[in-house]
Amino acid sequence: MDTEALRSFVRAAELGRLHHAADELGVTQQAVSKRIAALERELAVRLFTRTARGVELTPDGRVLLGHARSIVAGVDRAVAAVGPGSRALRIDVLGLRSAQAVVLHEYWRSHPELKLDVVTLRVDDPGVAAAAVAAGDVDASFRTVTGPGALPTDVEMIHAFCNPLELVVGPGHPLASAQSLTPRQLRKHRIWVPGIATGSEWAEFYDQLATEFDLRIDAAGPHFGDEVLLETLADSSDVATLIGARDRYAFPAQYGLRRIPLVNPALAYPLSLVLPKTNPHPGLRGIIAHFGNLPRLPETVWLPSWASASPTH
Repeated sequence: MDTEALRSFVRAAELGRLHHAADELGVTQQAVSKRIAALERELAVRLFTRTARGVELTPDGRVLLGHARSIVAGVDRAVAAVGPGSRALRIDVLGLRSAQAVVLHEYWRSHPELKLDVVTLRVDDPGVAAAAVAAGDVDASFRTVTGPGALPTDVEMIHAFCNPLELVVGPGHPLASAQSLTPRQLRKHRIWVPGIATGSEWAEFYDQLATEFDLRIDAAGPHFGDEVLLETLADSSDVATLIGARDRYAFPAQYGLRRIPLVNPALAYPLSLVLPKTNPHPGLRGIIAHFGNLPRLPETVWLPSWASASPTH
């Protein structure tokens, strides 16, 4: 059954004149008449009688009116439930400790009226996450599709912000007393980054970083979680790792771990946001504007080759 015909019937019955219903619905009187006539043919009953004052419901029309109102109201509720701005903004992040989740939380604290659903798709291939955006499974994803032509045609990718890296070492590591370090000072030290997945954007990032500065970066062994990683660092005199300055980590005080900034140049991981080209969720506008308010990068910074041109934050 044509719900727009039902809508035309309801408004004509409530207003008593076809041209008033047409004006409210933004269509011609002829269109309203045709819709109602088609509805009468489908139901095989007369719904209105014409009078000098307009139209009046027949007994069958009065029976239908209550049901038609419920159907039209149900359709309106269904449309509103899935319309942009009516449902929660669903964004994919790499992890709830990641810089993306931290930045989203900072924004939400200033805008608690935003209905926000932060999820982790748990996929390593950024192309899969981009496809989820294209399919409408999520409204946006903090991923970077680095391969040419790998981005679905109906989504776009914009620079979000950069996450400067820090070296994390235990108290017995020879670099533990440094206030800051240059990338070249990390040479010959083992940098353990478990969880580097083949085909992921971060695998490409660390490959370029290791090549550029001649670093020993490996992902040997299974990744048993951040807690095991931090415990290993605390007990080791020769293992270090890299984390983002904006990532959220709670280091147990007894571990004595040090987060050491990297400078001259700073090493920054660029984060992108994948979103639909048309009709993106309106909640994304404020979040994208918030990226521009984040602290600026140092003047001297290293970025991988696939980073957008000269990001400042």
